[in-house]
Amino acid sequence: MSDTSKLSTCQIVCWCLAGLTGILVLWSASGAVGFFAALLLGAAFAAFVGLAITRLVCTGYGDGDAGIKTSDLKETVRQVTGITGYKAPFDEDEDHVPAAPKAAPAKSAAKTETADAPVKSGTVLDGEKELAARKGDWKYGDEAQTSAPAATDEDDIGTRPEALSAPKGGQADDLKQIKGVGPKLEKLCNDLGFYHFDQIAGWGPDEVAWVDANIKGFKGRVSRDNWVAQAKTLAAGGETEFSKRVEGGDVY
Repeated sequence: MSDTSKLSTCQIVCWCLAGLTGILVLWSASGAVGFFAALLLGAAFAAFVGLAITRLVCTGYGDGDAGIKTSDLKETVRQVTGITGYKAPFDEDEDHVPAAPKAAPAKSAAKTETADAPVKSGTVLDGEKELAARKGDWKYGDEAQTSAPAATDEDDIGTRPEALSAPKGGQADDLKQIKGVGPKLEKLCNDLGFYHFDQIAGWGPDEVAWVDANIKGFKGRVSRDNWVAQAKTLAAGGETEFSKRVEGGDVY
């Protein structure tokens, strides 16, 4: 082994002495020049002393002075870590054989006959006859017919109230005095044969349900605005706060 592969005991001692002198310089000069300046001064002095002593004193050593070998360091690291097969960073000179990559699973070279040969138009596939027998009258594409859910017949909801073909005496009541009935809704009521307060006042729950379902664009207004209770008051000759506003021209 060459001299560069080991560290002599003489060199170790010299550099330790140089480090001590650097610490002494740091300690003595820190009070005068400050810590950082003293630290730089001590480091420079220790480096100078170390180089000078090693060149003057450690001019050579015998074969018996093996010093500290790198192999000793590797063995010490293995003992400290306790890991079997630990490879220290000093082993870079050893041959390193990378592990062979795992072989990819072999692809099947054989392909099925169905995949190789394209299916020709008109070819009867397995099970197609059985499927055709099961489908009955069901058809593909544009021939398919979907059954739409039956629409709810609005006439089946509740009971249609008794209607008039024309207003009594040729004069209809002002249904707009009922809160919730505007000019358009009044016309719809007249079209359905409802012209007078007493007609609406006589509606029961079934009649209300029918009218709620058949007033197009205003479904549910009869029960929501409580037409029947208002109509009873107006049919008896009374007034409501809303009817007073209508008569006074404040609404329409």
